[in-house]
Amino acid sequence: MSETDAPSAQPTLVGGIDLGGTKIEAIVTDAEHHVLGSARHPTPTEGGPADVANAMAAALTEAAKAASVEPSQLRGVGVGSPGVVDAAAGTVSHADNLPGWSASFPLAAALKSALGTKVALGNDVGVATAAEFELGAGRPYHSLLGVFWGTGIGGGLILDSKPWHGRGGAGEIGHMVIREGGRRCPCGRRGCLEAYAGRAAMEARARRLHDRGVKTRLFELAQEHDRDRLTSGIWERALEHGDRLATKLIDRAVDALGTGIASAVNLLDVEAVVIGGGLGVRFGEPYRARIVAAMLPHLFNDSRPPAVLLAALGDLGGAYGATLLID
Repeated sequence: MSETDAPSAQPTLVGGIDLGGTKIEAIVTDAEHHVLGSARHPTPTEGGPADVANAMAAALTEAAKAASVEPSQLRGVGVGSPGVVDAAAGTVSHADNLPGWSASFPLAAALKSALGTKVALGNDVGVATAAEFELGAGRPYHSLLGVFWGTGIGGGLILDSKPWHGRGGAGEIGHMVIREGGRRCPCGRRGCLEAYAGRAAMEARARRLHDRGVKTRLFELAQEHDRDRLTSGIWERALEHGDRLATKLIDRAVDALGTGIASAVNLLDVEAVVIGGGLGVRFGEPYRARIVAAMLPHLFNDSRPPAVLLAALGDLGGAYGATLLID
């Protein structure tokens, strides 16, 4: 194709990729944040960072096709990634819920090469919190704690109407210690909130108990629905079937979330908490109310609790937030 035949640029269109532990969500939006195309692909369970990057590029390419553009025509693509994100260097390391991803990997460069446009990186939960603040449930507030209940437990902070990243590790509510010497967390430490409420940690515990003879339909349901992991939908189905182990683990997760969120609120005194993530969105209002009830006994300022809201942008919050990384 000659330069004169090349497709014209679409300077108002941007892409966003939300990289999760079980799924990759990609969207293309216009200047008014309308979604013109979207795609959802499973996150690879084997391989390494390069395989995950290839899956991300495939998802964004599919979303761009649905929007009738080429990825190279986009003004840029933002990415919300778990792990330690160095936005300036374009690298991600220690993404422990992804296959073989401990060392630093040049994710921005890999995606730029595959997609033909600039790429900006941000923390997955940080960008999702920013999206709720700018476009979703957090719009009425000046301070906000985002809590994303999914494969892990992620957190994001807005203070005085600005994202707060600290020295790069702010918002890691999943690694607040709620029980000294408690269960082993996927991060390797003990007693973290994520060890009790993260989907990956709950699945690992359910599998250990099942191997010891504890009855559960969790893994049977996963097999019936062709899932190699206990997704949010599988947990929901197990609860609907009255599965005792699933019920026990989810009840413990709610208690742990209440303790951890209340402790964070006691420190920061934010105006609002937004609950999102795969499990948070799937379980919805009944579990939002249960988390509030679990928070109240631990709140210091219990006469003026923060507003606790469901994420208004649902599953697309992370991808929306990723698009906001493109200036």
